[in-house]
Amino acid sequence: MSDTLEKAAAALNEKLSGGDFDSSAKFAIADLGSIVLDENGARVSDEDAEVTLSADAETFEQILSGELNPTGAFMAGKLSVDGDMGVAMKLASVLA
Repeated sequence: MSDTLEKAAAALNEKLSGGDFDSSAKFAIADLGSIVLDENGARVSDEDAEVTLSADAETFEQILSGELNPTGAFMAGKLSVDGDMGVAMKLASVLA
């Protein structure tokens, strides 16, 4: 299990702590693995989710740090979305 993924899951849990995210989403990070987010928080996992967001590690780190807006990353082709676009939009607003 990647230390990078563990740190990212912890950072996502901080961002989700005050939010109202009651769906499930998966960040699939190229060459690293996956993080699943749901009403229980974020954890390193590869289980199924309502939406899967795929990106390379650099793009994911920029989204997590706030340097890159998830919607902007999607529009630029740096982030792909597979599944429920409504859940993806809800997650983007919680992470903003």
